[in-house]
Amino acid sequence: MSELSVNHLLGIKYLNEQDIQLIFETADHFKEVINRPIKKVPSLRDITIANLFFENSTRTKLSFELAEKRLSADVINFSSAQSSVKKGETLIDTVNNILSMKVDMVVMRHPNPGAGVFLSKHIKASIVNAGDGAHEHPTQALLDSYSIREKLGDVSGKKVVIVGDILHSRVALSNIFALQLQGAEVMVCGPKTLIPKYIHELGVKVETNLTKALNWCDVANMLRVQNERMDISYFPSTREYSQQFGVTKDLLDSLDKEITIMHPGPINRGVEITSDVADSKQSIILDQVQNGVAIRMAVIYLLASKIKQ
Repeated sequence: MSELSVNHLLGIKYLNEQDIQLIFETADHFKEVINRPIKKVPSLRDITIANLFFENSTRTKLSFELAEKRLSADVINFSSAQSSVKKGETLIDTVNNILSMKVDMVVMRHPNPGAGVFLSKHIKASIVNAGDGAHEHPTQALLDSYSIREKLGDVSGKKVVIVGDILHSRVALSNIFALQLQGAEVMVCGPKTLIPKYIHELGVKVETNLTKALNWCDVANMLRVQNERMDISYFPSTREYSQQFGVTKDLLDSLDKEITIMHPGPINRGVEITSDVADSKQSIILDQVQNGVAIRMAVIYLLASKIKQ
């Protein structure tokens, strides 16, 4: 069996196209597994995984934990809110204490960009980045691409627009890298204040008119506005943002073609998309959630097989 070219999943930018295809093929297998009556496989019975979440997370944390348990791994859950981090313990001390319990893999979400890379240089365990600040969120980008592949047959040649708060989004950056690696065209759309200055260097199109962007694309990935990362106001009001950059059923119906709607969650219903769009047949949001477990099983399994060697 072929293997990943990396020992950690720190970001999409460290992967190649063969890595992504291998992850997808492995996820195909695990998707069959999680749809069986008995959803567990004994693949990682001798592997211990620590989930370290230094930032709040519901969906990603649950998805990783479910993926680990489906693979029969031993799981340790760590939340910084209930830990010695509150008492001033450093990241390396925290992790080393957990590693002394003989942990093989660390799944980490951290508010600081590059935290996973930093950690990978200091400890022996395999690191999976579950989101580092506004930098990258690689498993989200993988499950998004996988969901497009499942819906449209292939990612190559597809036109994907990412709409919303591009500036603060780790999902946007990881998606841009993953989509381009697979031969898709990428556009970003949102208020000028929420589109980073460096975006043109990434080879993506920029559009500030939502209707034009939707008429151009095959897939629209809608992002929420990340108010928790904002220390100043980037647009006049939520109402105005929603009027200019929110997708409604009327807007979708007015387009020349039928497009696919995605959202990494959590959804702010009535802001970036209305409920009737989120729950429509054009939406693959719930498919993304299901695919998240299969993709994370694939990533953990492939990294763990390198540990075992």
